Amino acid sequence: MSENQYQPPKVWTWKQGGAGTWASINRPVSGATHDKALPVGKHPLQLYSLATPNGQKVTILLEELLALGVTAAEYDAWLIRIGDGDQFGSGFVGVNPNSKIPALEDRSQTPPLRVFESGAILLYLADKFGHFLPKSHAGRTEALNWLFWLQGSAPYLGGGFGHFYHYAPLKIEYAIERFSMEAKRQLDVLDQQLATRRFIAGDEYSIADIAIFPWYGALVLDGIYEAAEFLDVKSYKNVVRWAEEVASRPAVKRGRMVNRLSGDPASQLHERHDASDFDTRTADKTQP
Repeated sequence: MSENQYQPPKVWTWKQGGAGTWASINRPVSGATHDKALPVGKHPLQLYSLATPNGQKVTILLEELLALGVTAAEYDAWLIRIGDGDQFGSGFVGVNPNSKIPALEDRSQTPPLRVFESGAILLYLADKFGHFLPKSHAGRTEALNWLFWLQGSAPYLGGGFGHFYHYAPLKIEYAIERFSMEAKRQLDVLDQQLATRRFIAGDEYSIADIAIFPWYGALVLDGIYEAAEFLDVKSYKNVVRWAEEVASRPAVKRGRMVNRLSGDPASQLHERHDASDFDTRTADKTQP
């Protein structure tokens, strides 16, 4: 055994202030760290989020619903700065006790109904408004198969591969090899599925596509984690074809802007309270 090899103690204890990108905010307990009420806008749907892949799922679906003319899907999107610990405020913890974005509050219900976990939010909104889930039992089941596939698979891509390849302060060969293999296996699963289908669950665009695109679509198009060449993502031709089609949808373009803090300021809409905000309140127009 190498003298530098980590030997786990008998009982793990938290070393506050450890290394890594998120060390300053991560902790092994739940609950609020400070009192902070959440803002509430004029629409029944109040979204508290950030444009991570999980956050983009919900804003894309809401924009797709609005594009269909579902006016009841109008929403206020409030920015949660996870790097500043906003997710540990008492108001946010009240909507999501797990302190993860996104979190939704439906104030058309009495009392207001909280919905947390991105997959649960997609399913809730699809059922509430009757769109983006196939009507047939078989079609709905297939779409939900892939929604739950994503919910189980994305942590391997983000918390596994993305963390150890991009964020971890030390490059650990075993961890990178382990999660690279899994990320490529998942890409191959999608590539084979899309070889005979236009969309993930068949010929119908659904919440399965909306859930999977911000993770795997962004991986093959944008090279998230600066890993496009490393994972040879362009070799997954069917995934690339599908991702390009989904990315071209106007509602997807708008949904990816909401609560975004990175990239071109013209593609950032820190908060969204009205459709006109995309034209009048993008970050490049509001920052001094």
